[in-house]
Amino acid sequence: MFSIQLSGKNLNNKRSNRNWHGSPLSLLFIRSLFIRPIALSICLHAWTAGFAESPKTNPCQIETIPAAKLVSKPQEDPLPRKFTLEEQTNINVYEKSNRGVVNIDTRANRQQAWFLEPQSEEGSGSGWVLDKQGHIVTNYHVIEGADVVTVSLSASSNPFTARVVGIDPQNDIAVLKINAPQELLFPLKLGNSKTLKVGQKIFAIGNPFGLARTLTVGIVSSLDRTMRSKTGRLMKGIIQIDAALNQGNSGGPLLDNEGLLVGMNTAIASLTGENTGVGFSVPVATIKRVVPQLLQFGEVRRASLGIDLFWKTDLGIGVARTKENGPAFNAGIQGFKIERKLVRSGNRLFETIEADRNSADRILAIDGKNINSTDDLQEALDRYKPGQEVIVSILRQGRELQVPLRLGLDR
Repeated sequence: MFSIQLSGKNLNNKRSNRNWHGSPLSLLFIRSLFIRPIALSICLHAWTAGFAESPKTNPCQIETIPAAKLVSKPQEDPLPRKFTLEEQTNINVYEKSNRGVVNIDTRANRQQAWFLEPQSEEGSGSGWVLDKQGHIVTNYHVIEGADVVTVSLSASSNPFTARVVGIDPQNDIAVLKINAPQELLFPLKLGNSKTLKVGQKIFAIGNPFGLARTLTVGIVSSLDRTMRSKTGRLMKGIIQIDAALNQGNSGGPLLDNEGLLVGMNTAIASLTGENTGVGFSVPVATIKRVVPQLLQFGEVRRASLGIDLFWKTDLGIGVARTKENGPAFNAGIQGFKIERKLVRSGNRLFETIEADRNSADRILAIDGKNINSTDDLQEALDRYKPGQEVIVSILRQGRELQVPLRLGLDR
């Protein structure tokens, strides 16, 4: 319902010497007061009737001018974004490799010491697809002690339960297996870590803080670093990088500018547990040597001399104790001689046990490679397989001897 309101000034007539009553002007004024409202009411009546009748019979029809129709022009395709050469390299590496990176979640059930109630501990890390058979490579410390391990792929919203195929705690490497369709698996190609150069650009992809497939970029800061694994074994050939690594990056791939895997991110140097720009990666050369054994045996079968204990000397390393019927024992290599002596204290005699170090052999070299520490010995033995023969140079009672020895299996 329409309402039209007329607004005007309120006229207040004042007395005047001129007489308005009966004058032609007064008659015109009075006539206008009655005629205008009548004409307006007639027009309004006809106009409102027009809404109920056909527009043709509406005497006071008000026609509106239609607005011009807005014709939307088809949007032109935006010009392709231009990237710098460096940006395009980053994009190419990520698009080529990110589908091969996986997220690993773990759960371990623990019992509280006082109430013996089960308590669940959860963790997460990264990994990467090795092959179309569903083998996944990650750090050993990511899945250490876990009762349940699940793997999330980029091409599937459902995680897959994984089983542990093999572990090598000494190099912090583990291989898992999932039953996933081959079309969901995108293996990464292995590169060559032996040709890396300090200053070379590298790329790290992982799941820091659960943020899936995050890319960080940096350079190789140094090569051939050494660090201790959880077993105390010396890990050599470690790659130092400055790409940002945080909690959850462990097990993720380190890539070169062609998207080839050259290492696996494993640790950071930090007092707070957060990124400080000093990260470390296991070289792919170590992965190539270890993973085939994990697939075949579930463990790394390392060569061993069959010696339990060593002691540091100024010349070589001393043999403290050999394993009975082990390689060194059967080759005639000698450890400490144990001497029992009676010692008098007052009126009592006590038996003491002393080790005669002068009777122990000292290992000087293996196949001509000098041995000055247990780390040197470990590095030398890593070049051999169980069952191979070596020549061990030893020092016995001031004389140097060459002892042939068939290496055994490290247990």
